[in-house]
Amino acid sequence: MTQNPWDRQSTTSGPQQPPPGPSPQPAGGPSAPQHGVSAPAEDQRLPKFAIPAADTLWWVGVHGGAGETTMSLLLPGSRAANHRWPIPPPPVPTPVVLVARTHGSGLRAAQRAAVEWASGVVQGVAVLGLVLIADAPGRLPRVLDDFADIVGGGVPRVWDIPWIEEWRRGEAPTPENTPDEVFEVLESIYALRAANPADYPAPY
Repeated sequence: MTQNPWDRQSTTSGPQQPPPGPSPQPAGGPSAPQHGVSAPAEDQRLPKFAIPAADTLWWVGVHGGAGETTMSLLLPGSRAANHRWPIPPPPVPTPVVLVARTHGSGLRAAQRAAVEWASGVVQGVAVLGLVLIADAPGRLPRVLDDFADIVGGGVPRVWDIPWIEEWRRGEAPTPENTPDEVFEVLESIYALRAANPADYPAPY
């Protein structure tokens, strides 16, 4: 994977010792499929498509308008999966980050995708976590905030992206219109992607 252009480093002249990269965020939830989890009905599952190798990070938007394309623009070298599971040949799984909005339907879609992965029916992906992108400015209503906590408990990690008015107006994401919270998310995910994908359990 190419160097992370969002990594904020000093640009002063002269020889410098490169700063250490961020440590991968430890998993707070399950990091592999679990026994006893029932898969959603066929019509509630995300479609799949074949990829030639597990050679990049994929963003899987779990519903329309989730923001997976925006996330792929933020982290060059990664790709949007167009609301599908990217399935490589064995034995190495491909790293995947789920993406959803924080409205009720988005959180329900994220829950279905997390359950689908946890059931073991999606073979060949290593889900690193879930990115939740704010669907409106301001604080999330309590009922949605509580539901987001429940959904987040079914994946290894959760990252939050705040409401960004410039993006809503159609401006492409740039370092200038991207707040610090997003830099921190990107750095955390980049550190995970930089690790050997084989470190993540594969449900083969």
